[in-house]
Amino acid sequence: MADLHEDEIYSTMFSSLKHPVRRKILRMLGNKPMTFMQMVEELGVSTPHLTYHLENLGELISKSDDGQYKLSAFGVATVSAMKDVEEVHESEPKRRSVTSKWKVVSVALLISVLILSGLAGLEFYSINQLNGTQHSLSDENQQLLSWGIGADKVANFLTNLTQFETRNYTISLMGDTWQWRTDFGGVAEEVIQYSLKSSISDLNVYMRYRNNHFSRYELNMIESSPLYTQLQPNDVLQNAKYVLSRYKTYSGDSYLTNMTDILATVGTVSNMNVTQGNIKLQISVSGDTVTFLWMYTENGIDYQAKGLQMTFQNNVLTIMTDGYFLFTVGSTNMGVTQQQAVDTAKNYVKTLTYTIANKPTNGFAVIDPPLSIQLIPHPRGNSVLLIPYWYIEMSLTQTYAGGYNEVAVGIYADTGQVADVQMLSSSAET
Repeated sequence: MADLHEDEIYSTMFSSLKHPVRRKILRMLGNKPMTFMQMVEELGVSTPHLTYHLENLGELISKSDDGQYKLSAFGVATVSAMKDVEEVHESEPKRRSVTSKWKVVSVALLISVLILSGLAGLEFYSINQLNGTQHSLSDENQQLLSWGIGADKVANFLTNLTQFETRNYTISLMGDTWQWRTDFGGVAEEVIQYSLKSSISDLNVYMRYRNNHFSRYELNMIESSPLYTQLQPNDVLQNAKYVLSRYKTYSGDSYLTNMTDILATVGTVSNMNVTQGNIKLQISVSGDTVTFLWMYTENGIDYQAKGLQMTFQNNVLTIMTDGYFLFTVGSTNMGVTQQQAVDTAKNYVKTLTYTIANKPTNGFAVIDPPLSIQLIPHPRGNSVLLIPYWYIEMSLTQTYAGGYNEVAVGIYADTGQVADVQMLSSSAET
């Protein structure tokens, strides 16, 4: 695991140094901490571009509780190494002697030593966690070292929102990936996975951030439940209220105030819907699993993707997602009724050519009535604009190669355009 983390640190560091804007950001933060907008004004770049560069700087920078960005320990070492390289270049600009080459090599070795020293500190931290001793590093720095990239975001979430007793766990970074989501019109997405192990508890945690905003948390309890810093409420409703309150503190988003007000009106947990203004709260209970879903609603259309969801299993928060900050309403026009959508879907599959087992198959017949009809707003094109969207599943009159016996058709409810079609195989027939 240490080798993987070492490779990620080298990759983050050198990918950051090769871009002039990121080098300038590091120099700026080397002089003083700065807010996001201060950096936008100083650099003269757009906010999406700055977000992109900040994401690429990874663990070279961190963000404090007051919203200011600053250099991490690795960032300070990197800036120091940059200055040494620049001094070598400026002192002998017109000739490359053997001496100057050795100076560059020495600087490169210095960078390696600094990074490896940080890795050694990380290993030392893990050992200290097991032994309950902390000798050379402060508690705060040890905690940040264990998280790796995105340390401030994830450590804050698990410590303050889920209230995990992270000091009792050995924490390993299992993966940290970043991608530019062009299907959402250009959204920076970071996915981070951790292993948390103690003598009595073994957990895997999945975290997702979009445009540096929390997007998804998922907990896999491999062995036992989490260890907490505080006693958790026995009542799932009270637990949900506390989690929502802590998330409001964590994110600071104004829409959480309305969601908090709606939840406050709920007295007992049962299958129900509560609507206030343009926010609907849907509570679903299934055995030991309870899900709270707040979503934007308008013109009778529930925009589930523009929502906040919390799922508790045996009163433990196992899933939390937030898409309210990201998605926007692109249309509330219902130009196509449910029956018109069903008729369109049936007619479409009658003339459909679909490749099954590498062989084109023409025309399909379906059985009435449809298996399900759902109105699920969906993005159109590469954007975060949600459009009313009919999703219709129908049984086919026969089973085809590969066990295909159902078909699903997606139709935009504002125009009647067929957006997607897919052959499905139900478990009952396979």
